Amino acid sequence: MHPAPSVITFTTLSGAGFGLLFWLGLGLPAVSGWVAFTFFAIAFMLAAGGLVASTFHLGHPERAWKAFSQWRSSWLSREGVCAVAALLSMGAYGAGVVFFDTRLAPLGWLGAALCLGTVFTTSMIYAQMRTVPRWQSPLTPVLFVTIALGGGALLAGQVTAAMALLALAGLVQLLWWQRGDRALAESATDMASATGLGRIGTVRSFAPPHTGTNYLLREMVHEVGRKHAARLRVIALALGYAVPVVLLALPFGHALAALAVVSHLAGIAASRWLFFAEAEHVVGLYYGKR
Repeated sequence: MHPAPSVITFTTLSGAGFGLLFWLGLGLPAVSGWVAFTFFAIAFMLAAGGLVASTFHLGHPERAWKAFSQWRSSWLSREGVCAVAALLSMGAYGAGVVFFDTRLAPLGWLGAALCLGTVFTTSMIYAQMRTVPRWQSPLTPVLFVTIALGGGALLAGQVTAAMALLALAGLVQLLWWQRGDRALAESATDMASATGLGRIGTVRSFAPPHTGTNYLLREMVHEVGRKHAARLRVIALALGYAVPVVLLALPFGHALAALAVVSHLAGIAASRWLFFAEAEHVVGLYYGKR
């Protein structure tokens, strides 16, 4: 699928932001006053900024509010509801910590749970799509949640937790790629099933369905070279997981911590680009692109 910059920005930044809010909701780090204000400000800028970026990919961003009404059937709607609830609860919790030096632990726990719920609902937008076999896997929500927890721990200065969770997220990423590379073939979906003509006989593409491009070809049939994808996977693994873990293992320094955060976000952005670019939507079969 077409890797839109707005969606890559959204999934990268919002995951880190909600991950940081999760740890803050648990009282980690145990800060107050203006130090706490800085942590909460960073978390809210990442989480809310990512959510705002996601609307840039909509044809009519001004209608985004209508998505909230479909929470019974739409994971996108559930994501919006969870995100607003998480930001409101963590805003109230953060106000108590920053301005009144009061930590309402139950409110923080509720906010932390809602933050994880937001990341989970985001992942389910993709994991429930039968039309993209690479995404339709229990590993997809596991990947999103572990990255958010690891990135959040990194931003929260929880070194031990960050090292363990980033290593785990890197392993899940490898397993997700390994499973995803064979997902389309194992789905038993081919041109015959895509066109519904398999009952007649062997199906092959005689000519393109039309002479020009269209929305489906622009958005759903993006193709990435195998060598290019392999290089990006190495970059994503190195920057997103390995480099931050190595930097965290060194004697602590603010410069190293900042470098670890930048490296992690850059690596996750690369992995998110691949997440969309390598998504083999089955509509491509109709055009003979798979």
